[in-house]
Amino acid sequence: MIKSVLIVGLGSFMGGIFRYVLSVGLSRWGKILSFPISIFMVNILGCFLIGILYGYFKNREVDSYLVLLLMTGVLGGFTTFSTFSLEVLHLFQQNELLKATFYVVGSVGLGVGACFGGMRLLGN
Repeated sequence: MIKSVLIVGLGSFMGGIFRYVLSVGLSRWGKILSFPISIFMVNILGCFLIGILYGYFKNREVDSYLVLLLMTGVLGGFTTFSTFSLEVLHLFQQNELLKATFYVVGSVGLGVGACFGGMRLLGN
């Protein structure tokens, strides 16, 4: 358990650095476009990468620590949106359309609402 936690922590550290570097690199474009392009691109790239890794690891015997490092750690630190997207796809593949829809609408709607509520709680 301790080894798994440390591996995920190392991956999260690396993913967080990658997210920061990419978002700083793209921040100029965000100002030009008046759109949060940095995190938008991070989220899309993270989804693409988790799709590649999942597709690659799915039918192969791979060290579970490698999966923890790359998918849970690096991509989890890079963006949790990628994991969210993969989970939504899994629900759709299992024909759980109602659950998938609730998960998407609930996560986005309640997430934005919770963020707003937290800001209002502090008077912002």
